[in-house]
Amino acid sequence: MTERRGIDPAFVVVAAGVSAALHVGKLPPAIPVLQEALGVTLVEAGFLLSLVQVAGMAFGIFAGLAADSVGLKRCMLAGLVTLSVAGMAGGFATAALPLLVLRAVEGFGFLLAVMPAPGLIRRLVARERLNTMLGLWSCYMPLGTALALLAGPLVMQRTGWPPWWWAIAVISFGMALWVWRAVPADARAAKASAALAPLTGSAGSAGSAASRGTSGTTEQSPGHWHARLARTLAARGPWLVALCFAVYSAQWLSLIGFLPSIYAQAGVAPASMGVLTALAAAVNMIGNIAAGRLLQRGVRPQWLLWAGFVAMAAGALAAIGEVGGIGLSPALRYAGVLLFSTLGGMIPATLFTLAVRLAPGDDTVSTTVGWVQQWSAIGQFVGPPLVGWLAARVGGWQWTWVATGGCALVGMLIAALLAERKPAGPGRRWG
Repeated sequence: MTERRGIDPAFVVVAAGVSAALHVGKLPPAIPVLQEALGVTLVEAGFLLSLVQVAGMAFGIFAGLAADSVGLKRCMLAGLVTLSVAGMAGGFATAALPLLVLRAVEGFGFLLAVMPAPGLIRRLVARERLNTMLGLWSCYMPLGTALALLAGPLVMQRTGWPPWWWAIAVISFGMALWVWRAVPADARAAKASAALAPLTGSAGSAGSAASRGTSGTTEQSPGHWHARLARTLAARGPWLVALCFAVYSAQWLSLIGFLPSIYAQAGVAPASMGVLTALAAAVNMIGNIAAGRLLQRGVRPQWLLWAGFVAMAAGALAAIGEVGGIGLSPALRYAGVLLFSTLGGMIPATLFTLAVRLAPGDDTVSTTVGWVQQWSAIGQFVGPPLVGWLAARVGGWQWTWVATGGCALVGMLIAALLAERKPAGPGRRWG
């Protein structure tokens, strides 16, 4: 295979995550269009938002086990191709049911595409860059979502929703080709890492892929998958990180995912709606990148988690809360949305780093990330339908902050428990 020079393969991995996130972000701006074209109900719209997470909800940890066995790059390529095929087919749907089924297939592809990424990044970068690159990786979802929210209304106004589905499918296929050319093959990376191992020293060194458990003989140990599974599920750290990610993802997708519908109900013009929602998703990257930098400088993870959850609770209350039918001004409501997303962005960056640090062994990093991804998917599956149901029951969005605020409170409690955990494995550290 010819290796592309001049572009850091770790950045290609991040770009692959962004292309996968486009499939999640393409739906929110399409909900009003689909309601009109296919007769999709509000509850069905909630499931369309969350069904992309079904595969992750059911098979996240097993996908992590498979990636530890068959190779991270191969897993990512399979996911990108699956997203491309399912997205292309989805553009031909003429009713809600086939679109729902294909969203579930897209969810399987999304899982395969994004789950191996932290392990790949850990294999590709030096330890002094790891926190920063994992912070950058955590931008994949808000960046992909923001791009989709911004471009979606403009494309659909001119072409309708099917070409929008097809365009994103083509992007995923092109990204698969780029990953195939730019990212080192699993086996070759293992050989190179083994050659570097005597120079890099400790088992925790980011220069040694063999010690990371992301490739080579450590990675490809299918006979020991049950041992890796048992060790991951027996460790407290992966459970806490996973549950914390679940309550974060539930509230973030619930508010950001329904923003176009909230704006449409308020009479906001489609063009303005797309820009406002895209900006709300994009500012999440500020928190992602800031958390990576702060962790690199030694700030303790639990402080970042607490700050993020407090900001999300306060931001959601300001954005959609009302007392006696009266809420804040539109400008202050939108400021609440920006607060919710910006400081909330510190949470996923911190949790991705904790997932790598608290894995029970270097050969269980992808398995741990798969478990975290599984619970993130559970949160995203449960959150939007619950919020949609609550909005339908009370006749508006004014009480949905109760659900998101409850998630934030649980997240703060889990963060307190995470403060007691220490990095697992030799050579690992918090800083």
